[in-house]
Amino acid sequence: MGDEKRDLLNSSRASNPSALGLEDLNLEEEASSSTQHEDQTLPVYTPQYSPQRQWPMPLNIVIQVVGSRGDVQPFLALASVLQKSGHRVRIATHPQFSSFVLNSNNPSASTNKLEFFPVGGDPADLMAYMVESPSLIPKMSQIRAGIIQRKRDMYIEMLDGFWRSCIHPDPLSNIPFVADAIIANPPSFAHVHCAQSLGIPVHLMFTMPWTSTKAFPHPLANIGFSKADKTSTNHASYAAVEFLTWQGLGDLVNAWRVQSLGLEPVPSTEGHRILESLEVPFTYCWSPSLVPKPSDWGPHINISGFFFRDPAPYAPPPDLEAFLKAGPPPIYVGFGSIVVGGIEGLMTMVLSAIKATGVRAIISRGWSNLAGEESPDVFYVGDCPHEWLFQQVAAVIHHGGAGTTACGLRYGKPTTIVPFFGDQPFWGAVVAEAGAGPDPIPYRSLTSQKLIHAIQYCLSADAVTAARQLAESMQRENGVQAAVDAFHANLPRDKMACDFFPDQPAALVYGRGKKQVKMCRPVASILVKNGKVERKQIKSYRSKPINIENQRWDPLTAVSAASLSTIVKMAGATADIIVKPFEEYKRSSESAENLEEQVEKTRRHSQAPAFAMLPLPGVGVPDGAEQSPSGTRPPSSRGGEESSGKPGAMAAAAVNGVGKLAGNATKGLLVDIPLAVTEGLRAVPHLYGEEVQKHDAVEGFRSGVSVAGKTFCHDMKGGFTDIFIHTYTGKKEQGAVGAAKGLGKGVVSLVTKSTAATFGLVSYPAQGIYRSIWAASNADMRRSIVDEKLLEGDWMVSMSPTWKMDHAAIAEDFEGVRGMRGR
Repeated sequence: MGDEKRDLLNSSRASNPSALGLEDLNLEEEASSSTQHEDQTLPVYTPQYSPQRQWPMPLNIVIQVVGSRGDVQPFLALASVLQKSGHRVRIATHPQFSSFVLNSNNPSASTNKLEFFPVGGDPADLMAYMVESPSLIPKMSQIRAGIIQRKRDMYIEMLDGFWRSCIHPDPLSNIPFVADAIIANPPSFAHVHCAQSLGIPVHLMFTMPWTSTKAFPHPLANIGFSKADKTSTNHASYAAVEFLTWQGLGDLVNAWRVQSLGLEPVPSTEGHRILESLEVPFTYCWSPSLVPKPSDWGPHINISGFFFRDPAPYAPPPDLEAFLKAGPPPIYVGFGSIVVGGIEGLMTMVLSAIKATGVRAIISRGWSNLAGEESPDVFYVGDCPHEWLFQQVAAVIHHGGAGTTACGLRYGKPTTIVPFFGDQPFWGAVVAEAGAGPDPIPYRSLTSQKLIHAIQYCLSADAVTAARQLAESMQRENGVQAAVDAFHANLPRDKMACDFFPDQPAALVYGRGKKQVKMCRPVASILVKNGKVERKQIKSYRSKPINIENQRWDPLTAVSAASLSTIVKMAGATADIIVKPFEEYKRSSESAENLEEQVEKTRRHSQAPAFAMLPLPGVGVPDGAEQSPSGTRPPSSRGGEESSGKPGAMAAAAVNGVGKLAGNATKGLLVDIPLAVTEGLRAVPHLYGEEVQKHDAVEGFRSGVSVAGKTFCHDMKGGFTDIFIHTYTGKKEQGAVGAAKGLGKGVVSLVTKSTAATFGLVSYPAQGIYRSIWAASNADMRRSIVDEKLLEGDWMVSMSPTWKMDHAAIAEDFEGVRGMRGR
């Protein structure tokens, strides 16, 4: 690095990228001279999955997104390629983006248009909150002001909205829709839970790291200097972020799972590690030339490249076109969807730096509506596509959103990032590490002097060369297609196919086990309408079952955790016996007061004539209501209802608390603790480096008995054979000492495995009974999913000539398939 560049960087640095752990990205070190950037060899891009331009099975795909417009935009590009693969796609996100999503459709397209489903939530409110409180721990002032509770209420609304986006018809056309697969960004939170309820694949895609790695910390962890081993700190930061997030939202998610999805609550020890324990497929949509895939990420994780959509035709307004022609290329300054407080101070610094460096500038107003002193060298622009605008400028200064960063680098523009929160500091450090810009300048430490040095560096030959090299490398990537290929590669294709038409996804199933017959929606609709099967005989097909279980590490912690959980639940239920009746009493009193106020308000503001207040039959009072001389219900009557209703509600609340206490005690003693003993003992071989065979999921009584029998045979056999195997292996490796060690290990294995096998004969069937009862209590919700799928099948049959075929042939095929599988 040249001395001049080093001076510029040293004076503009606001943070050290190595403090973010970015030296572990395996990116090239900064060259010692400006010419070394030209010799730097960027990683060669190699797609992880083979391209498949046409997927043979059309799916209903819902893409769930939380965030700003910049978070939504990449998924529009993804949706377009998915549609070209034959899929029906809907974007589920905030209602503010409905026009943005729907207007992305090709006006000439008459079928298979991108759909939009509103899920609630206010992105501007979310952005303002994140700017004000970029850390994961809220401020006390925000808690006192009720801001945190409002955010929780917003997430409740969005969780419900995301579930509806999976099973509700299109809001505009009313065409039925039930998702076959889910794509989501991690902050939407509903993804894996909706997928579990429907039994369908889920694939996460995001522009910032969300998977544990030693290479760099979680961008939200805000890790600075640490005396601990950096790789360990980096890895631990992901668990810390997920843990804190789950602590803030876990109770909402579990309540929603029970009430809306009919699922059991997620165990408290599993909530923060669901994605990694389930190995949910992940695609990170950034350039591998910029951030290569860390070596400790598994094969289910892919880095595809940035998502770029085809730029739409754009004609700039005459005043913008005139400004661009009036002088040399300007720089761009904008903060997108960030809602900034103290705009005057920010604009003073920006305009001062522009004047001091003698550059021309285009300033994007953004959501903060940036404005300042008029100048012939400054142009304020409203909504203008970055794909066009960034090709007209010399350098870009922005907040560091992944989409904006990608667009600037795509066109080879040196980049200065002024991060506010989230992944923005991460991208600022990555860009600086690549030499395409100075170190990021955090918004709260921004000064005009730092901005001056940043602009000077962006206009230097070093920065221009580095940015152009990145652009050339990114041109060889096709991030959207690579992401679609990764999505297809992780689908359970064989399990998704209909038994009648393999090019159609199975949605419903007749029978069970090896005798089950998988049917696509139209086939199921035809069979039901022709009386070959009854609706009650059909169940929703689960192509990708998801089971969230408590992971046990040893018998001691397993039993301790299960016992503590049971005690806490029983204590909560005991408290409800006292607290809930009081809450009912308070609620009833408040309702009565509100009712009296409403009645009085109605009486005062009534426009009815005077005779309506007289005790005339049928005039001025509801039908069937008693009248008093004043024409209103007698106070004694209302008071009688209150006196009878209030004790009843209080008694019902107390009985409910007693029921919860009994239920928690029974489940804890008969299911949770015995199961913890079983799983804890089965996990003991992990402690000395052996693999533990996983058993099938327990979904009901039958599967519980099956798992109990299989694990009993396997563990009993393993316990007795381990004595001989470990003794022999130990003697072979270490002689007599090894034989003694092996014998000891074998005895431990015999005791733990035989005990686990014995406990399993009780615990697994008990777990199966509990889950059978749970499933029966939520049968209505399961039936509603079947009804929605059959409704979609009816629509498909009515609309497509393909399905207006000889229904008798389908019925005959059904009899044949059912006969082959033993009915």
